[in-house]
Amino acid sequence: MDGAIRAMDLRRIKVNQEDFGLMSYDPGFTNTASTRSAITYIDGDAGILRYRGYPIEQLAAQSSYLETAYLVIFGELPSVGQLTKWEDDISRHTLLHTNIQNLIQTFRYNAHPMSVFISAVASLSTLYPDARRVTDPANRRLQVERMVAKAATIAAFTYRHNHGWPFNLPDDGLSFIGNFLKMMFRMTEVKYEPDPVLERALNVLFILHADHEQNCGTNAMRVIGSSQADPYSALAGAAAALYGPLHGAANEAVLRMLEEIGSPENVPAFIERVKKGEGERLMGFGHRVYKNYDPRCRIIKATAEEVFKVTGHNRLLDVALELERIALQDDYFVSRKLYPNVDFYSGLIYRAMKLPASMFTVMFAVPRTCGWVAHWLELLTDAEQKISRPRQIHTGPDVRDYVPMDLR
Repeated sequence: MDGAIRAMDLRRIKVNQEDFGLMSYDPGFTNTASTRSAITYIDGDAGILRYRGYPIEQLAAQSSYLETAYLVIFGELPSVGQLTKWEDDISRHTLLHTNIQNLIQTFRYNAHPMSVFISAVASLSTLYPDARRVTDPANRRLQVERMVAKAATIAAFTYRHNHGWPFNLPDDGLSFIGNFLKMMFRMTEVKYEPDPVLERALNVLFILHADHEQNCGTNAMRVIGSSQADPYSALAGAAAALYGPLHGAANEAVLRMLEEIGSPENVPAFIERVKKGEGERLMGFGHRVYKNYDPRCRIIKATAEEVFKVTGHNRLLDVALELERIALQDDYFVSRKLYPNVDFYSGLIYRAMKLPASMFTVMFAVPRTCGWVAHWLELLTDAEQKISRPRQIHTGPDVRDYVPMDLR
């Protein structure tokens, strides 16, 4: 059904009645569907990404992040009234309790921002013990608003703490993205006005990162949520999964690769080293799902060009463009379906905004929060879902008798 079999049906295949039955072995869940989901559709071969049926290209061109977040979480585009209320509710929850502010300030000035972000998100469960009532729909809605709002404030305060700067309190006179930029970058201005090009660019990036189906972080959110843990603990677990260099930290690795290449003239030699397996890796190319050009990459590439018109030319863009040009003409990469992915250009935009590479994954976690909570809600309202508990194939020794210490 739907191109899949139910794994439990395999158990009916037995050698005899006492046999446990056949299991499937699938490290990394490369061919296992753990849920039915109505949130995000991906066709990796065709390079298609849709949220609730809407093409990502249309949302990036016409929507705002909070409107897209509403769509991802609740299933439909909001009316004017629904969007206004949603924006007001999010704005109302952007303030952080001083306990969380003080917690952020206890970390070393050079602590990795993702470690601080994960700790602060997890600590929200101590402030909101009501969040454990996950079976209450009204309570779930309240926690969703808090998570979407406070993830942005925590991220901004983490950035400020790393720089030794005082926190900027939220400003409900700005858009969600404009307020985020103010909390991050306002210095001594009496009235902070976000640059409209940077605000638009960040809006696009946040939309592109809002959700991406059953990735590692989303799976972590669902696994933890399946035990009916509070959503802040689940959110911290999802962010911890995102922290890994094979997941959300990939754009940080792309930037470091471009910096090591240095100039467009060095690209051909770098490509040859990659092909010969001489210790170099081509970061930002290839994807577990996409076997075509990542549709998000086209949008980000155009957005990066707009950003550089404001921030000034970035030499790393020249390196990236040359690297992409050569790789897409080389049969070594094309035959392996290694095309640029979302991480290839996103790091360049964040660097143009003068963000350190260590903040890139945090900038990923803020918008992905809406996708995580959408899957958390879907999980809790799916009658087929149970607490996650995979099987294993035991490879250890058979039964053995204990050997006393003096006989070993």
